[in-house]
Amino acid sequence: MPTDTPAPPRPIPDTSVSRVGAPSGSLIAIQFVLTGVIWGSSFLFMKVALEGLSPAQVAWSRLVLGAVTLGIFVAVRRDTLPRSVRVWLHMTVLAVSFCVVPFLLFSWAQQHVTSGLASIYNATTPLMTAIMAGLLFRVEKLKLVQIAGILVGMLGVMVIIAPWQGLDLDQSLIAQFAILGATACYGFSLAYMRKFVSDTGMSALVFSFLNIGIAAVIMVVLTPFIALSPVALNPWIVLSVVLLGCLGTGVAYIWNQNTLRAWGPTRASTVTYITPVVGVILGVVVLGEAVSWNEPVGALVVFLGILLAQDRLRRRHPA
Repeated sequence: MPTDTPAPPRPIPDTSVSRVGAPSGSLIAIQFVLTGVIWGSSFLFMKVALEGLSPAQVAWSRLVLGAVTLGIFVAVRRDTLPRSVRVWLHMTVLAVSFCVVPFLLFSWAQQHVTSGLASIYNATTPLMTAIMAGLLFRVEKLKLVQIAGILVGMLGVMVIIAPWQGLDLDQSLIAQFAILGATACYGFSLAYMRKFVSDTGMSALVFSFLNIGIAAVIMVVLTPFIALSPVALNPWIVLSVVLLGCLGTGVAYIWNQNTLRAWGPTRASTVTYITPVVGVILGVVVLGEAVSWNEPVGALVVFLGILLAQDRLRRRHPA
C-alpha cells in the first residue's frame, strides 16, 4: 500500500472530475510503469531508512510526507472534500486498515527479512483481496477456479516459507507472517472500499488524500507513544524517507488511481507483477541480498494462483 500498496479490485467512480483533460493513453502507460518501479523500490527505501529510524518512525514519516504531498495537490487544484460523516467514518476505517497497520507491520518485518522477500510477499495481496471479497464481505461470488487459485497461491506461500528447512519460529518466520498480516489488511481494505465507498463520487486525488491524510493524523496523535525514540540520520536515510513518503505514499497513489480509472481494475492490478521484480533486483544489486531458489519459484506459483483467483485464464471466444 500499499508502497507496497496494490490497486483496488473495482474502480471508484469519479463523478466529481470531468474526463476532459484526463491523461492520455501513453501518459497513463508511463504512470503505470513508474508506479510499479516506485512501489517496488519502496522496500529498498524502508530497508535503508530502518538503519537510522525505528519501524514506527518509518511508518510515521512516510504517512506524514505522503499526506503533505497530496495535500499540496488538493490545495493547488482546489478540490473539495466530502461533507458526509459516513464517508469520513469509512475513510477512517480504511486509514487504519489500509495504511497505519500494514505500514507498521511492513516496517517491523523488514528488520528481519530481506527487501526482496518482502516485495515477493506483497504480491499475495490479490489473493487476500479475493478471500476477503468472496468470503468476508461477499461482494463477489467465488467461482471454483477462483477457489483453486487461492489454494494454489497458498501453496506458493508455503514454497516461499520453505517448511522443509525447519520451522523454529525465529524472528524471520514471525516477520514473514507479519507481512502476510499486512497483505491481509490490504485485502480487507480493498474489499471494504468496494462495499462501502465505491459510490462516493470522490476524485482519485481526494480519495488518496483522505486515505493517507487521516492515517497521518492518527500517527501524529500516537507520536508520544511510538515515535519519540532517538534517530540517526545520514543523507541516504533522509533521501530514502523522502522518496518513500513523497513518491511512494504520495504521487504514486495518484498515478495508480489514474491507471485504475483509465484501464479498469484487472489491467491496473497487474502492477503487482512489477513490484516484486523491481524489489528483488534492487535488493540484490544495491543491498547485496541473497535470493534462495524457493523464493522466485514460490513467487511464480503465487502469480499463477493470482491469475486463477482473478479468473484471467479463461479461453476468450471471439465476439
